[in-house]
This record gives sequence, C-alpha cells and structure tokens, in this order.
Amino acid sequence: MSWLDATEPPPFTLEYAQGRSPYLLTCDHASCRLPARLGRLGLSDQALETHIASDIGAAGVARRLADALDAFLIMTNYSRLAIDCNRPPGSADSIVARSENTEIPGNRVVSAGEAEARANALFHPYHNRIRAELDARRVRGRPAVLLALHSFTPVYHGLERPWHAGLLYGRDSRLGCVLLELLRAEPGLNIGDNQPYAASDLTDYAIPVHGERRGILHTGLEIRQDLIADGRGQAAWATRLAPLLEIALSKLPSH
Repeated sequence: MSWLDATEPPPFTLEYAQGRSPYLLTCDHASCRLPARLGRLGLSDQALETHIASDIGAAGVARRLADALDAFLIMTNYSRLAIDCNRPPGSADSIVARSENTEIPGNRVVSAGEAEARANALFHPYHNRIRAELDARRVRGRPAVLLALHSFTPVYHGLERPWHAGLLYGRDSRLGCVLLELLRAEPGLNIGDNQPYAASDLTDYAIPVHGERRGILHTGLEIRQDLIADGRGQAAWATRLAPLLEIALSKLPSH
C-alpha cells in the first residue's frame, strides 16, 4: 500500500525535462500541500499559507526561469512540514515540531518508522530523480550546473532582513561568487553573500550532495518573499536572472 493516496500528486513535478540548458533548477520548497494521511498537522489554513509551509514565490520564479533558459526544473509537490527535502533525513530540521514561532502539533511525536516512511515517499524519490538526471548528463558528457532556488521571509524572529536576495554556497564558491558579483552590479540591489543563510552539511542537502560531491558548478539562490509574492515580481526576477545566469557560464568555461 502506497504512503501517498492514489489520487494524490506524485512527490515531484518535472518541467522542461528535455531542456537544452546546462542548468538544472531545483525548488525544494515549492508547495504547501500536505499528504492526505497527515491531515493538516493541526495547523490552520492561514498558517499553511505562510513561509513555514513553503518558499513563497519560489516556484513561480523557477517556472519562469526554466522557460527563459530552456532548463530542466524539478519541484517538490509537498510541504517541507511533511519532510524537508533540503535537510538530511534524520537531522534536527528534517521534520520540525516548531517553525519560527509556530508549533506543528502533528510533528510533535514522529516515530523513526514514520519518519522513514515520509522520507521514502517524498524525499528519496525527489532526490533520486535529481541523481538520475545528473548521472545521465555525466554519461553523455553533457554539462550540468545546479541552481537551487529558494525564498526567505522579510522578517524572521522579529528581525528585518535587508537583502533582496542572497547567494549560498559551501566549499565551492565558483558559481556563487560570479553571480554575487553580477547581481551586486544591478542598481539598487542588496545581495547577501551566504546571507540570510549559509550552506552546510547539516542545514542543506542539494548543495553538498548533488553539487559538492560531484564537483559540478552549483549555488543556492534565495530571493526575499515580498519581492516575488505575485506574478509580476516573479516575472521581474526571472527576467533579471536569466541573462545573468548565461553570463555567469561564459565566465566559468570549465562547466
């Protein structure tokens, strides 16, 4: 018996699966949907529409950017409150009982078996598909450049975040630093360097596992949610980013 109901969407959505761009775009927190078997985890509809459940606006930017670049895009179909697809399974933030100031009643007691079931249903299929794409490109000798798309709330624990966007990277700063320079050259933008988050083995999955371990060009990009909360903002950021991403590759011919 499947953990997901037969009427529910699969764990992830693919767009531009045959895209010709070297870029492979991921959106780990694209949806606020919860699997039927989890109900609403004790949360209100209003709570599930906030940043605790998904990266607001990130999916819209990702779709528009994939279209502009003709780039492979994979997005999760379920909320990070079920299981976070950008945290190692079993880590403290993989299945959270509290997000910022919001208690998650349905996650207060999650057995090891239940956590494993969530990972098998949602986390592993998503990352296995990313692995399959990267493996296929390696076999064909086709370039692969990983861009992990996220968004961040303008205020967190009462502190305002001044950045419009931020580049995240760990041990390999090649792509992150080039994009940082290009975005900082854009008028009026405050771009964070590993701000408001920094990538690490404990707080990220895609960057260390799919990027660093393979030695491919990669970076995470965070955009502030109030800038991309509607279609107009999403389109504006995709239009800004698409040419800069192409320029970045021209500066990094080793991809």
